[in-house]
Amino acid sequence: MNYAVRRARLAAQMLPGAVAVLPTAPEVLRNGDSDYPYRHDSSFYYLTGFTEPESVLVLVAAHGDKPARAILFCREKNVEREIWDGYRHGPEAARTAFGFDDAYPISELDTHMARILANAPALYYAVASNAALDAQVTGWIKAVRAQGRTGTTAPDTFVNVLPLLDEMRLIKDADEQALMLRAGEISGGAHARAMRAAKPGMFEYELEAELLYAFRKHGAQFPAYTPIVASGPNACILHYNVNDRQMQDGDLVLIDAGCELDGYASDITRTFPVNGRFTDAQRTLYELVLTAQDAAFRAIAPGRPYSAFHEAALRVLVQGMLDLGLISNCASVDDAIANKAHVPFYMHGTGHWLGMDVHDVGAYRDVTQADKPSRPLREGMVVTVEPGIYVRPADGVPERFWHIGIRIEDDVVVTGDGYRLLTASAPKTVAEIEAIVGTTHG
Repeated sequence: MNYAVRRARLAAQMLPGAVAVLPTAPEVLRNGDSDYPYRHDSSFYYLTGFTEPESVLVLVAAHGDKPARAILFCREKNVEREIWDGYRHGPEAARTAFGFDDAYPISELDTHMARILANAPALYYAVASNAALDAQVTGWIKAVRAQGRTGTTAPDTFVNVLPLLDEMRLIKDADEQALMLRAGEISGGAHARAMRAAKPGMFEYELEAELLYAFRKHGAQFPAYTPIVASGPNACILHYNVNDRQMQDGDLVLIDAGCELDGYASDITRTFPVNGRFTDAQRTLYELVLTAQDAAFRAIAPGRPYSAFHEAALRVLVQGMLDLGLISNCASVDDAIANKAHVPFYMHGTGHWLGMDVHDVGAYRDVTQADKPSRPLREGMVVTVEPGIYVRPADGVPERFWHIGIRIEDDVVVTGDGYRLLTASAPKTVAEIEAIVGTTHG
């Protein structure tokens, strides 16, 4: 990754001489004296590649004959703390290793910011998103204003830097795409491992353990989010993650899980029978969702609206719901969609941006236009494609479909002529699934 190029791109979008400030994420206490595993801020990492806590990036845009500068504030070297907590670069080593123009101890941030902001026309930061940073900014501005008698001026323009970064992060370059492909391969292999291990009588958390083992075994640092392992009726709970039910013969299990590799997420969902054989009702709904996903894939291409692949999947799902008697009293697909008759069975969108965050940054609509239409897809965008159907017991709903929840989710990158599938390693067809489930146990 060329982090210096990214920093230069951001600085080029700023007012001449303006300053941008981007802190990384704080460490978070879990309990007692134990912290949660540390994870850097995504946008900070996008611009720096630096993973240590207590770090702040400062960019100064070019002005006249003064070139743009990138300054890192980070923890000082401390041999005693490194014995306990691990290696620290320290400012000088970080400056050299990560290509910054200057680097200083984080303890000196307030002092240097009063100097850096003097006579700057604007300050770019995550406005109103971090109370601690807002307080620091207030202190810096007061310190600069205190120099007013010398003719020094403080910034009088404050710009939210996040929308600029969000648009940059939305388009993945070749290096990012290669990393996300590898994350997809690891996650797909983990899903296959869970399928091979599955059998009636296991607990959901046992399949979760198979996933987590495969993620770490193959080099991923974290799960990208808390895995969902939802069997039987739990599959109809969209964000179920207790993962403690004992799976029964005849259950489907829905697994929504992906790894994070070098800061980039994958996101896969597969649904399969715990005993390795779909019932007729399960197969009917499964193949409906699979057909809907295929329709969504075919709607993905540069220039097509982001909403197009959701609309394509929705029409297939709703037609299936009408054919199977899940929806009644609607004359057509259009009628059913207009009346939201599908919502009890399909209540979410068919995808989202994917990248350094699972639900990645970037606007879904063109807010520059009055009607805020869905924005067109562009080459390098990465999206999930995840149609589903969830049938809870209800009057008028055929009982054979009760407690069946199915979602099928893959990750794709938009290419020049369509899309590329990043998660092909996860078995998906009925034949593939029935051939692999339970094979670890013979």
